[in-house]
Parts: sequence; structure tokens; C-alpha cells
Amino acid sequence: MLVPVFSLQLNNKVFPRTVAVGKFNGKQSCLVGATAGNKVFIHSPRDVNPQAQQLEGNISLLNVNQVITSLACGQLDEQLKKDLLVVGTSTNIVAYDIDRNVDIFFKENPDGAHAITIGHWGELPEQLAIIGGNCSIHGFNKKSEDVLWTVTGDNVSSLALLDFNSDGYNELVVGSEDYDLRVFREDQLIAEMQETETIVSICSLVGTRFGYALANGTVGIYERSNRSWRIKSRNIAVVLQAFDVDGDGVDELVTGWSNGKVDIRSDRHGEVIFKESLNSSIAGIVKADYRVPGESLLICCSNEGEVRGFKFSEQDSNAVAANLYKDRQEAIRDLAQKKQAILLELEHLEDATRQSLETRSKPNKPIVFDSEAEIPAHTEIQTILTVEKRQNNSPAHIAVRMKTSNNTIIRVVTIFAEGLFKGECLVVHPAASQVHESIDVPIIPPRDAPIDLHIQIFVGLKSGTLFHVFELARPLPMFSMYLLIENSSDLEPKGFVTFYINERIPRVLAWINHHFLLVQEYAPNAPSLYVTFLAVRNDSKLIIKMQPNGQVTIQTDDMELAGNVVQSMGKFLNIEDLQTTGDFPQELEMLQKVFSQIEEYQIARQRISSDMAEHANIIRSFLIRAEDARLLGDISVMKRNYIDLLNLNRDLIHGYKIRCTNHEELMKNLRFLNQMVQKAGNLRIGRYKTIATNQCRAAIKANNAQLLIKTIKTGNV
Repeated sequence: MLVPVFSLQLNNKVFPRTVAVGKFNGKQSCLVGATAGNKVFIHSPRDVNPQAQQLEGNISLLNVNQVITSLACGQLDEQLKKDLLVVGTSTNIVAYDIDRNVDIFFKENPDGAHAITIGHWGELPEQLAIIGGNCSIHGFNKKSEDVLWTVTGDNVSSLALLDFNSDGYNELVVGSEDYDLRVFREDQLIAEMQETETIVSICSLVGTRFGYALANGTVGIYERSNRSWRIKSRNIAVVLQAFDVDGDGVDELVTGWSNGKVDIRSDRHGEVIFKESLNSSIAGIVKADYRVPGESLLICCSNEGEVRGFKFSEQDSNAVAANLYKDRQEAIRDLAQKKQAILLELEHLEDATRQSLETRSKPNKPIVFDSEAEIPAHTEIQTILTVEKRQNNSPAHIAVRMKTSNNTIIRVVTIFAEGLFKGECLVVHPAASQVHESIDVPIIPPRDAPIDLHIQIFVGLKSGTLFHVFELARPLPMFSMYLLIENSSDLEPKGFVTFYINERIPRVLAWINHHFLLVQEYAPNAPSLYVTFLAVRNDSKLIIKMQPNGQVTIQTDDMELAGNVVQSMGKFLNIEDLQTTGDFPQELEMLQKVFSQIEEYQIARQRISSDMAEHANIIRSFLIRAEDARLLGDISVMKRNYIDLLNLNRDLIHGYKIRCTNHEELMKNLRFLNQMVQKAGNLRIGRYKTIATNQCRAAIKANNAQLLIKTIKTGNV
């Protein structure tokens, strides 16, 4: 079990998820983190007494002069035999050799750096600083060369390297703000898992297992693409780490929370096996041999600069017995609470049964069917899911209709679903005067993804106060917000993607019936396939056609929807590689405009930077003149120079505001550009997806909009 071995106070604020540890001289571990004033603190321990609980050391500050968004430590240059510090800001990447006090490289990165990790990625021969930014991922080597680039669906929020598929090479697990976990083998996407919130932290564990934390307080573990377990807390998980707390050689999952709590859970089942609390929110958790070489410690750091270190220690027999007794007492207490709840429920049922028997035994009173005692044995719940269009003030939604099979009423409905409701639960509780044998519950899926609905329905009679609970599960298919409508050539979408597959039409029909919400199975009797859906979110059409020769055409003006359809169909039909061609006039026209705007913003940015540099030289001149006038006693000249300086300062502030606005618009357009590349890749499957992404990257590097548009349409140059 873990025992505390040291504590210290940094006397500096520490920003969340910017704590790391590195051996900058190749021998001694140092703790680093981002702090106020755009600085990085570096704590070097100086522990003369290994038994001391208070750890001393030196703290030095590294001034970055830009807002720090992320940092990491690692052997970017393996020949140096020591760690380097890599710092990410909103516009730059800096690799710094702390031991020699020199920059290894300073690289401009317009996409920003929301997350950084250092290590080997795939079969690439050298260590990389992998930067997750604005819908993009860059891999920089020690020479600052951008050797690998790919795109994601949204801003990257977390990164981790691990051998995901047991092939002996590291894959990159990427968490992003669009709630997706993606796994890349170099620039090829090999797995994708959908979650319910932004992924704030990822931590590699033993083998193919990794932990993840979401912005809504969810923590869990995946084994490859399968979720092993998850838990949800009212607090927010800040950071994850792996550490062996019981000496079995397998790392457990360590979680730092926003309330200052640190808990360690079993990697197999998720039960808590260790807890500790700091006085403020956790900023970071790392592991390193911080005091004694070779002795791995778990180091927890809070936002207020409090640091505590823990190490694994074998327990003696008395401690083991005490912990076992404590666990058994907690188990007995839990069982006693459950027993009390069951006894209370039994008492209520016995009272209801007794009242019912007394009522039936009186000859002068009619028999009353009391719902507190029972409901008819043949009572059933019928559920129907239908797609409803936008009407008046009612938005488009899926109606979950529930109805009893007799004169019983539905009092309460509780629906549990991941990512669908705030708190993952919806309770519908109509007023007593409005209860009926049926009820409609509208739900609105925020995006196209399969969802499992777990429904609890409280059923009884109007005179009752106790209700029977019916539990059922209904799956929502991926494309549940699309309504089957009649085919019509009017207002067909201009956007399309077309491809050939070696499948029969019944197989595609099976995919449609499985992935769309249909009242009854769709089975047209025709040699070719032509089906039209209405996207009720925006009232646009989705048309799917297939010819007997295997040609499939998907018509929609939404490029992202077309990509989702291609990916879903490819997964269902087990298609490994698929080349497609297409055209989306509306989105490609917007891309052309954005490309032109990016060029204009970059020119304006260079001009503003030049003007600010020129103003800085003039300011220096005004200051010198004003000071000379003051020393000579010429107050009028001094005053005039300071007035000119004040006016110039106003111009500088105005120019800075313009530059900030320019930068925000540039970032917005770059994000749109990266998302278009992601959408273009999703129109293809397998190696053709990788080829399309790389060709789009080459077109962007060449600043060639026409080449980019051609690549999006055809998948290659």
C-alpha cells in the first residue's frame, strides 16, 4: 500500500494538466509546471535525509513570455541521454535544454498546442514531440522538422502513446472536444470510440489498456476498443496517472479530482483501493524516482503549489488485519442499509395487501382493485419510437411513446442514456390530474451516434400510491433523426459521393434497416435501390441509390453526413479499402472563400507585426528625447515627447486588439480548413483515406486551393 514520504510547498500557483517530471541532467529528476506570469517553475530536490517528511530544494523560473497551454518532458534527442522540456503556447512550440540553458528549437505552430507527449510513434525511427492542436496533430523531431501530420474532428484535448494492437509499435490515442477517442498508427486511423463529453486526460496502462477521463466527471478504462468499466462523480477528473500501489506488478489507475481528492482504482473492476486528499484542486500527478534513484514515487501537485509524494510499502500483519477489519465493517454497514430498505418495502407491501383483503371481506362495499396491492398480471408496456418533424414551437425529435395494455396508468418514466441528457438521466413526472395510460417523451440526440435507452416505467391504478416498475431497453440506431419519405426528383441535393462495392442490394438494405429508425422493415421490390430520408434537424434530404452493378451514390449537401454514411456502411459490410469520388458545391465554395481569407489574415498579421516593431523603435526614441529634455530642464519639450508617447501607446493598444481579432479569425478559419480535410478523409476507407489526407496536407502546404478542392473531390491528385 502507499505511504506518504514527503511534502513541500512550491509557493507558486500551478496550472492544471501542465505538470511533468524530467531528468534534465540525465541523473536527477526535477518537477516542472506552468505557473502565473507565463513562467515555468523547475523544482530540483535537495534531500539530505531520505527519512525526512519535508523535502527541500531549489525553485527556478523559466520565462516563456507567452501563455503556456501545455508542456512535456522527454528524450527528444536520444543522443543527449537526458530529457528536454517542450513547451506549447497558442502559436509556438519551444524545445528547451534546461541543463545548458539553451533553446533546441523554436517553432511557429499556428494550430496551437493543447496537449503534448514525447515518444516513439509507429515505425518512425526517431523520438517525436507530438503536438495536439486546432483539429490537427503534428510530430516534430529534434530538428523541429514536421515529420508527421494528420487531422482530427475537433480540437485535441489529450494524447497518450501505447501499443494499442499488440504489434510492438506505439499507437497514438487522441481525445478531442467532439467527444471522440481516436487511435492513429502514424497517420492512419485504426480505431474510433465515441464518448459523452470532452476527453480531458488519457493514461496508458499495462498492455492494450488505457484510462480516460471526461469533463463531466466520468473515469473509466478501455481495453483496445472495448470499455472495461466506468464510474461517474459529481466532481471533475483533472488528470490521470498509472502507478502500482499493491506491488503486484500491474499499474492501477490514479485519478486527481477538482475537489483535491486523489483516488486509486483497480484496473480490472474500478473499486477504490486507496484515497488521499490535498487542500485544493489537483493540477497534476506524475511518477518518478524523485528522492532516491530507482525508488519510484507517486507525486501529487495541487493548484496552490502543495506537493506530496507517496511510495509503495509492504504492510505488516497488523496493518493488513486492520485494513481487512475496516473493509469488513464497511461491507456489513452496506448490507445493513440494504436490509433496512428491503424490510421497509416489504412492510409497505404487507400493509397494502392487508388493506385490500379487508376491503374485499366487507359485504356492503364493492370490490375495489387496489393498485397498492397488485396490478393485473397480464399488464404489458408497448413502446414505439417515431421520428417527428419540427412543428410550430416544437423542435424535431424522436418520440418515445409508451402505453399500457389495460386501464392502468403511467405515473413516472425514467430514461437513462449516455450523452443524451444532462446527468445521463431524464425523469418525466406529469401532474396527478394529467396521468393517463400512455405518455410521450421527446428526446433529441445531439449527433449521429447509436444510443441505448434504459427505461423505467412506474405503472399502477389512479387510486394507488405504490407502483410496479417495468424496466426495458430500446436501442436508437445511428441515423435515428432521419425520416423515411417518398422519393421525389424535386430539390435533390447537389452534393454527392459515389463508389463501387462488391455487394448485393439486399446487404445494403440490411444496413439501412439496421441503422435507420423505421416504422417497419424497408424492403422494396425493385432491381435497383432508391431511398430518400429527411434530416429532421435541418429539413435537408439524404438520398441513397444503388445499381445492380454495385455502384452506390449518396446524395446530401452535408459532407460530414456523407462521410458518416460511408464509414458506417463500410464497417457493416466489412470493407477494408474504399476509393470514392464526389462533389459538394456549397461546402467547397465556402472552402475557397476561407482559403482566400486565410491568405488575407496572414498578410494582415505580418503587416501588423511590422507596424508594432516600427512603433517599438519610435517609442525608444521618444523615451530618450523625453529623458534628455528632463535632464536639461526643458519641461515643455519633455511634456510634448511624453504626449507623443501616450498617443503612440494608444495606437499600439489599438493595433494589439486588431492583431488579437485577426488571430482569432485566423484560428477559426484554420480549424475549418482542418475539419474539411477530416471530412474529405472520412469519404474514403483504409489506405485511400490516408492518401486523401496526405494529399490535402500537401495542397495546403503548397498554398494551392484548386489542388485541395480537386483532392477532396477525387481522393488523389
